[in-house]
Amino acid sequence: MGKRYFCDYCDRSFQDNMHNRKKHLNGVQHHRAKKAWFDHFKDSSAVLDEEQAKKPCRKFMQKGICDYGPNCRFSHMTEQDIFYLRRQVEEEKRRKEGFEDKLFHERSVEDWLSRREKKRKSAPSTKGSRDLTTEEDSEEDQSDRDVLLQLLSVHDLPPSLLPPPSGGWKVQENAEWG
Repeated sequence: MGKRYFCDYCDRSFQDNMHNRKKHLNGVQHHRAKKAWFDHFKDSSAVLDEEQAKKPCRKFMQKGICDYGPNCRFSHMTEQDIFYLRRQVEEEKRRKEGFEDKLFHERSVEDWLSRREKKRKSAPSTKGSRDLTTEEDSEEDQSDRDVLLQLLSVHDLPPSLLPPPSGGWKVQENAEWG
């Protein structure tokens, strides 16, 4: 029977030879199907710009159907559809700006690391100072945990990347390792 070529855009297959493949890939149906596929992934602002640049389709407005369908060069969107699309674009823009503002105002990991390094240099380095906990240490630990919460915004972290519990690991004195 021979090899067959399946076009994912057109959802059809045909005998695979140079002539058939070239004929299909240069065909109008393939180009339309490929354009429709990529148009599916356009963001809302690009769709809004395109639809506002088009004139309304008279046939679609009169009969509610157009022979050309999504390939029509005129707009099939009503004023209400464009209104909802415009609102969606504004909401996406607000969400994006809000997210950027939030990232800008929050402490970055680099700031946290530099402050941590300064604290370590300024703190007295005595042996066993880690065992003694004071109120200052607990406040520093709390500020350190704020950054850890930012880092934990990633879901499904492997156990090796999870921070230790707030009270530390519970280790038995007679525990055998091995």
